[in-house]
Amino acid sequence: MQLDELYRRVIMDHYKNPRNRGTMDEDSVTVNLNNPTCGDRIQLQLRVEDGVVKQAKYTGEGCSISMSSASMMTDAIRGKTLDEALGLAEKFSALMQGQPVEFEEYEDLEALSGVSKFPARIKCATLAWNALRKGIEAGRQG
Repeated sequence: MQLDELYRRVIMDHYKNPRNRGTMDEDSVTVNLNNPTCGDRIQLQLRVEDGVVKQAKYTGEGCSISMSSASMMTDAIRGKTLDEALGLAEKFSALMQGQPVEFEEYEDLEALSGVSKFPARIKCATLAWNALRKGIEAGRQG
């Protein structure tokens, strides 16, 4: 099986079988973002305790790239400190700029590497990550 085909399967698996989709009842930081270019939208909720992401959930509508990225991101940041989560966001940004990046602990993210070849789709892939940055910033301020 070709690497591109494997990556497509990983993306479609996260799209069809999303991880951490839903909402939290307990106290959480909530961020709503949308991509006006294509209509993707996301609501990200983070529950942070002692500087660690204990839980991350999302709801939204969008293309397979945006929703798969949200699924992968919420999986990847659970159990990470806020600084580690921001570090993952920086690595993901580098990946979207076409830089070679490896995600040792959560390799599914590498499946989105091909998005860097399609500038119009980068905003789709980074929507959840931008929500994460805003959520962490809001959580630190309040």
